Amino acid sequence: MANEAEIRRWNDERWTSLWPQREKLTNAVSPHLLRAVGPLAGQRVLDIGCGGGGLAIAVARAVGDDGLVVGVDVSVALLDLARRRAAEAGVSNLTFSERDMQSDSVDGSPFDLAFSQFGVMFFDEPDRAFANVRRQLRPGGRLVFASWQSVERNPWHIGTAFGHLVPPPPAPGPGKSATGPFIFGETVRATGLLRAAGFTDTVFSPHDITVDAPASAVVSRSQFEFMGISPERRPEAEEVVAHHLERFHIGPDEHRFPLAFNIFRAQNPGRQ
Repeated sequence: MANEAEIRRWNDERWTSLWPQREKLTNAVSPHLLRAVGPLAGQRVLDIGCGGGGLAIAVARAVGDDGLVVGVDVSVALLDLARRRAAEAGVSNLTFSERDMQSDSVDGSPFDLAFSQFGVMFFDEPDRAFANVRRQLRPGGRLVFASWQSVERNPWHIGTAFGHLVPPPPAPGPGKSATGPFIFGETVRATGLLRAAGFTDTVFSPHDITVDAPASAVVSRSQFEFMGISPERRPEAEEVVAHHLERFHIGPDEHRFPLAFNIFRAQNPGRQ
């Protein structure tokens, strides 16, 4: 099954319920990605891994009534959140669909533009996924996505601090690749996959910003069970969290987190 582990994770209420807190980080990236996407009036646009739909709503407003945006995700809960937000925003040229872009086609294709904010790092067959994304684009259509730089450049991430407390991830199965937020930290891998999928004009730009956010933007105690931390080790986990957050602390439950990410751009040259 395509992306079985990620589909399970992104449909686990213990994870998806925390997403609005996590958005305090991703929302800081959105203006940078939106500028790179550069949506134009009348365009048809695909949002890959749309999550709670915030960026899809902004793009829908930019393409106007003559344009169309389709947001796709594997998470039923996040799609429900995105639909509620779109309805509240009064955006009518935007639809959401439960799709896995590793293998699924999308109603509304071919698109002028596809974009993703931290979604493409969760394909367990990325070569197949990028080829499928290209098939959804018209000749000359563009793909733009943001992905995190290496974990060393993103010290806010709690994963390395918890390494000794959580079980190691299972090895990828036959024909599968590891997934995760920092999988494209080495840009050569991402550009290589894009070129192998038939994209041309592949370029990337590095970005470094900071965001002020509460501790819950990077870790929540309710996450311990989901991460596999045993009950007897939770006091130790609490100490790890406190020590981890100390370096970013700037005020009462306020922290300044450095975010390092890349924005990739590529083009579908024409005939499939």
